[in-house]
Amino acid sequence: MPPTTTDAPSPRSGPSPARLVRAFLDRHGLRPRKSLGQHFLIDAGALRRIADAGELNADDLVVEVGPGPGTLTRELLARAGSVIAVEKDERAAEGLRDSYADDPRLRVVAADMLATDPGELTGGAAYSVVANLPYYAASPILRRFLEASHRPERVVVLLQREVAESAAAKPGVMSIFSVAIQVYATARIVGHVKAGSFTPPPKVESSIVRLDPYPRPGGFAPGEAAAFFEIVRAGFGTRRKQLANALTHGLTEDRGRIVAALNSAGVDPKRRA
Repeated sequence: MPPTTTDAPSPRSGPSPARLVRAFLDRHGLRPRKSLGQHFLIDAGALRRIADAGELNADDLVVEVGPGPGTLTRELLARAGSVIAVEKDERAAEGLRDSYADDPRLRVVAADMLATDPGELTGGAAYSVVANLPYYAASPILRRFLEASHRPERVVVLLQREVAESAAAKPGVMSIFSVAIQVYATARIVGHVKAGSFTPPPKVESSIVRLDPYPRPGGFAPGEAAAFFEIVRAGFGTRRKQLANALTHGLTEDRGRIVAALNSAGVDPKRRA
C-alpha cells in the first residue's frame, strides 16, 4: 500500500494534488525553482492519464525524472512494483524521502539524470520511464535513455506541446529532433494538458507522449549511428535546399558522389529534408 504520511497519501483517499504540493512545499520550506524548470502538475486527471499510459503492473520498475513534490510518484506507486525517482534538487529529494519513508518501494536518487547511466541506476533490471520532464532539459534526457546501452521498455513523458508534436511528427514536417526520436522508438501523442494544470503555470501548453523503443534502434550496426546523424544534420542544416545541394554543402564537395548515392538509395536528389 502507498504510504500514509501527511505528504504522500493514497491517490484515491488522500488530498488533492494541489493540496499535496502546497503541504509539501510548506513543510520543507521550498518554492518552485525557475532555474530547474519546476512546474508542478496538480491536475488529478492529467496525472492519471500519464500513469495509465505507462500500462504498469505490480511487477514493473519505473524511473521517474524530476518528481518534485511527488504527485506523479503517488500515482506510479499505486500501479507499479517499485519506483526510482531521480531529482536534481537535493532539498526536494530529501523532502520526498521524508514523505515516503514508510514505503520501501520508492528509492529517491538526488542526481542529474544527464550525468547518470540508466543501466547503473536500475542495476540492469527492465524498466519504464514515466515522468513530467523539466522542459529545458527534456530533449537531452530523452536521448540519454534512448541512446543508452540499457534502454527502457517504454517511455511516457509530459513535454512542451511543440516538442511533443515534433517528436511524433510524420514525414513532410519532420526535424532533426523528430528523426533523433523516431530512429529509436515509435512516438505518439496520448493527450494534451493545459497550462493551468500546473503550479506555477508555464507559458506553454503540454502534451503526453508515449515512446515504444525498438529492440534494435534504426537497424544500426555498431558505430553506424554517428555517421547516420552526420547525414541527418547535413540534410536539415539547409533544409530548404535540395538534398543533393544540402548534403554536398554539409558532407563533401563531391556533388556527383552525393547524387549517385541518393539515386542508389532510391531518393530523388531534388527532394528536400
